[in-house]
Amino acid sequence: MFVGHAALAFAVVAGLAARRVERRQALLVGLVAAAFAAIPDVDMLYAPVGLVGARLDALAMASAFWSTSTVVHRGVTHSLVVAFLVGCVALLWFVGTRRRHSSRGTGALVGSLGLGTALVVGVGLDTGALGGAVTALFVASAVGVAWATARRTDLGVRPVAVAAAFGLLSHPFGDVFTGTPPAFLYPFDVVLVSERVTLAGDPTLHLLAAGALELLTIWFALSVLVDGSELSVRDLIAPRVAVAVGYAVSVFLIPPPTLDLSYPFVLSVVSVGAIGVIPHLHLRKSRRRRVSVPSRTTAFVTALAAVTVAWGAYAVAYLVV
Repeated sequence: MFVGHAALAFAVVAGLAARRVERRQALLVGLVAAAFAAIPDVDMLYAPVGLVGARLDALAMASAFWSTSTVVHRGVTHSLVVAFLVGCVALLWFVGTRRRHSSRGTGALVGSLGLGTALVVGVGLDTGALGGAVTALFVASAVGVAWATARRTDLGVRPVAVAAAFGLLSHPFGDVFTGTPPAFLYPFDVVLVSERVTLAGDPTLHLLAAGALELLTIWFALSVLVDGSELSVRDLIAPRVAVAVGYAVSVFLIPPPTLDLSYPFVLSVVSVGAIGVIPHLHLRKSRRRRVSVPSRTTAFVTALAAVTVAWGAYAVAYLVV
């Protein structure tokens, strides 16, 4: 669900902003929201540690990677309480960067450093060095997004505050369908969601449904991106995307995917997206063939459509078989 967090934040924030400001500004604030929405997953940087000493086997390495990620993933960085404080740190840094030559700007930078340091130390004392290190990465990433936004855009404090708040606070809710529910209210000993939200009793259908939500979110973001432009999503999809229907035969070739064993399915179905980058072949009257490479936009949209068709074809085949 990594991409879905950013896609949802972009679509919602940009879509709402488009009603109040010009299209360019709306897309810009949506991109800032997407960047903040992706930050909580910085805790996944610890997961590769699990690959050290793991057997040189694809499934064994994948299992080691994900089992190690659970040590810190969806913990501190997925807390609404911590996310709010990190958002304050980022916003103070944004204001300080914008007004760095004034006393107010200096005060904002000092406040940001103080609050960020206190947060890292507090979490470190409560959870240990690893938790503190992950929190430091979380804070540094948010500050980095705030700094880049202040230096490279003309967005005001209010839209950046809204983008940061929605991005950081919406992220944990996207994880209730897969894996262990996030620690929504850390450091308080209160459980907001105790179990994964089940979309289907059958584990394979549950995974397919969760993946479908991810794809729908990406399509939602794409529709917001092209809204008001001269582009048409339909015109950006190459006809050869229909070939992806053939992925349905994989129902006989790979194990039924579940959250515990999704790698063969996910990797193979995503690879179907390669259809998007296949060059076009044109036959002229002179019988000379001309090859044209699809644009990046056409390639991306066609690839997304191919993955979506393949995903749907597999789901239908699974239900039928």
